Amino acid sequence: MSARPIQGCWKAIGIYGDASCVELVQHIHCRNCPVHASAAAQLLDVETPGHYTQEWTQHVAAEKPAAPVETLSVVIFRIAAEWLALPSAIFREIAGDRLIHSLPHRRNGALLGVVNIRGELLVCTSLEHILGVDAAGSVAGSVRRMLVIQQDNARTVCPVDEVHGIERFQLQDLKQVPATLAGAAMTYTKAVLSWKRRSVGVLDAELLFHTLNRSCQSATST
Repeated sequence: MSARPIQGCWKAIGIYGDASCVELVQHIHCRNCPVHASAAAQLLDVETPGHYTQEWTQHVAAEKPAAPVETLSVVIFRIAAEWLALPSAIFREIAGDRLIHSLPHRRNGALLGVVNIRGELLVCTSLEHILGVDAAGSVAGSVRRMLVIQQDNARTVCPVDEVHGIERFQLQDLKQVPATLAGAAMTYTKAVLSWKRRSVGVLDAELLFHTLNRSCQSATST
């Protein structure tokens, strides 16, 4: 079987390149894109060449380069006037604005209701309430987006005012949370990044999901 050239766009404009691909807004990571899946299937169909074993033996035996600098991939978004970030690995989708259906007698400050995402009803929660963000800092004319995030089997939808997209930072760029940050924001922010002359709060995803799950369980048990 003759091998067709595989278009490795993920190394040029994807998550492993300059992240300029417009499809990243929807798919978040190249592994979720059908182009990447098609390339993987094509690669599996390629016959193994005769020199394959020899080349890989030389590759494994070669001296290894220095370990690359550790980086962190995050999705940056805005709630009111606050710019925040969460690890890109927990994102499943960034959807347009959706109607939030409230749950009778099962609503608290964190639980907003349920939202239809691709035919599936998902719990919708308020990061604004949990983080104690001042809604008075909202920017006029912004278009609300829905963050679909997941950790383990827990998946939820969080409305935000704006999504910038994916950015990658070196771990050494992370700064300590300033002592002037108080309240819930201090609790859930584990580091601060400088981005486009703005301070971006990097949220603790594990702690955030713990609170989201607890809030939903409390609301739905009443």
